[in-house]
Amino acid sequence: MMGWATAIIFLLGIANFAINGAVFARGHPMFARLPRASQTLGRRAALLSEFAVLFFALLLSAKGWPGYAWAYGVYTAVNAAAAWLILNGRV
Repeated sequence: MMGWATAIIFLLGIANFAINGAVFARGHPMFARLPRASQTLGRRAALLSEFAVLFFALLLSAKGWPGYAWAYGVYTAVNAAAAWLILNGRV
């Protein structure tokens, strides 16, 4: 059975992938200046690292460390703040 911490981390993980997708779809000028191969590699590396963070947070919460839901929540908040800055042209 999935605990509350695992469910919260899973939902926040969906939000993090959506945030990353929005930032990549925006086409930030600094990102657009990179060669196409670097853009593709960058997207894949970002999604892979996002998956790794989500995987280990889920794994640790499922093994009885519900505090990781708070840590992943802070991570999501920082991710959302950075995305807001990028999407609103402040960075």
